[in-house]
Amino acid sequence: MKEINRVLILSPHTDDAELGCGGSICRLLEERKEIYWVVFSTAEDSLPANLKPDTLVKEFTQVIKHLGLKKENYMINHFPVRRLADFRQDVLDVLIKIKKEFNPDLVFGPSLNDFHQDHKTVAFEMIRAFKSTSSIYCYELPWNHISFETQLFIKLKEDHIKKKIALLEFYKSQFAIQRFYFSTDFIKGLAFTRGAQVGAKHAEAFEVIRSIV
Repeated sequence: MKEINRVLILSPHTDDAELGCGGSICRLLEERKEIYWVVFSTAEDSLPANLKPDTLVKEFTQVIKHLGLKKENYMINHFPVRRLADFRQDVLDVLIKIKKEFNPDLVFGPSLNDFHQDHKTVAFEMIRAFKSTSSIYCYELPWNHISFETQLFIKLKEDHIKKKIALLEFYKSQFAIQRFYFSTDFIKGLAFTRGAQVGAKHAEAFEVIRSIV
């Protein structure tokens, strides 16, 4: 059976992966997996006018430092928010380069059932790039889904959820604009729900595009 050692995390925007699989990222790091994390847009145009354009970059790098990751563990791109579809080939080129250089065993990214236009672009190009080489799991962002197939669950300890909440707390800009899905109640509630489905206290759920063993 193929062992998972190298894990690629794909975030259309700076906070997506923390929201969708932050607990699993904490577990993978605890298990000493090698992580490479890619952000495609730092969403400057989505920020309130009173915040500096690099706000989300700084918040994301705080997350990275908190997790003990280094510069060689992540990449930040600056494609314009809500326009990733216009740069589809560039997104694919980034992923193809990473496939050659990092060669991940497992890729986490957004769902094909995610209705945000940037998320959908990353999801499609992720599949194009890695469909024959890597297992691909799609994380859950319920506010963007009409349907989501819970085909795989990663069981988590309470400490993993606490760490996930701590990561999200670095995104002060998102709390300032009252994103409800950053709240502790929402994060804990979803983790309890997914955990209950598999006889655990906490879990995160994923759609499976490919599982290569």
